[in-house]
Amino acid sequence: MTTSARPGWSPWRTVVAFGLVSLCADMVYEGMRAVAGPFLGELGASALTVGIVTGAGEAVALVLRLATGPWADRSGRHWRLTVVGYAMTAVCVPLLAVAPALGAAGVGVAATLILLERAGKAVRSPAKSALLARMATSTGRGRGFAVHKAMDQVGAFAGPLLLAGTAAVTGLLWPGLALLAIPGAVCLLLLAQLRRRVPAVAEPDPEEADGPRAGAAGPPGLARRTLGADLPREFHLFSLAAALATAGLMTFGVISFRFVQDGLVTLAAVPLVYALAMAVEAVAALATGDLFDRYGGRVLLLVPPVVAAVPPLVFGPTLAAVLGGVVLWGVATGVLDSTVKAYVAGLVPAGRRATAYGVFAAVQGLGALAGGVLAGALATGRPVLLALVVGALQVASFGLLARLTLRRPAAA
Repeated sequence: MTTSARPGWSPWRTVVAFGLVSLCADMVYEGMRAVAGPFLGELGASALTVGIVTGAGEAVALVLRLATGPWADRSGRHWRLTVVGYAMTAVCVPLLAVAPALGAAGVGVAATLILLERAGKAVRSPAKSALLARMATSTGRGRGFAVHKAMDQVGAFAGPLLLAGTAAVTGLLWPGLALLAIPGAVCLLLLAQLRRRVPAVAEPDPEEADGPRAGAAGPPGLARRTLGADLPREFHLFSLAAALATAGLMTFGVISFRFVQDGLVTLAAVPLVYALAMAVEAVAALATGDLFDRYGGRVLLLVPPVVAAVPPLVFGPTLAAVLGGVVLWGVATGVLDSTVKAYVAGLVPAGRRATAYGVFAAVQGLGALAGGVLAGALATGRPVLLALVVGALQVASFGLLARLTLRRPAAA
């Protein structure tokens, strides 16, 4: 779709507008994610079921981008996909409020809605990231993605607080989920206004003439178009490194299920702990985004050591250890959801960015699914083995990142 921007909207204003949309959307889905583990547990799910559902949810949110990214590049319908994806989130999360009334079917319905919400994330994300990468060319991509991430983390902080407040007042989680319909509606209203103001991504970026090019031509057909066979080898190695880091970074659903089960945190306080992680994510994204624009991709070498330190802490015997682990979890999550996107934008041509973001997210999704199952199976009873496996994954991730980032700094 080729829509011209109206006068007066600078790149920074557009980045901030995207941030406001994401702020409202994050209130909705991060509010849900903050309580997904305990909520499923209340409905009768086991630790393994929570691990599978939350891990599969993250996999759906990432792997489906393998299709939606190329679709956005081929059709140019970046905005249509963005709107549909946000609408899926705005509808599915409030509907979770009906699950407790469904008896034995509640777990199945809740799991389905969680997966559909994550599918909405997959529908919108590659197209939105391609739009944002275009807008952040003048702002510095590290800073542009970081500011956007920091703004949506305001929503990610506010959503869990809303859930915590309603849980404290009512003793239940479903009323807070129902209230998330309000920020969902605001998100869609803001998006309708923003849709008319943002330029298309069809034109080449200013740096495209001198920027990185796709690699040698790959096999024709579906593999070339969808699997990114023509994208540079460095891009695929970077995707693998990020997937290894993601596999070690278990979902918050598993973490919260465990510390509630151990009696370290009350059910009503779970959203507060998640809000802490979201605040840390915002700070980490801003800090590493600025460092990325200054020093390049080598700042990403911080991620594997941070991820490796999370399991021993979040499964520790004291509240202080758990909170320390949650802080590190927030740091790693913030970097893996913002600064890595700036690095990807510097590895591929502008016309292939939505595809690249889809492929990158799909590889991450496989890591998320493996990590969710791994954590769900080992978190209860074998946390030491889990920590050792995560540590081994991070050694491999660090080796790949060092090979890539120390040799070739990313373009800002």
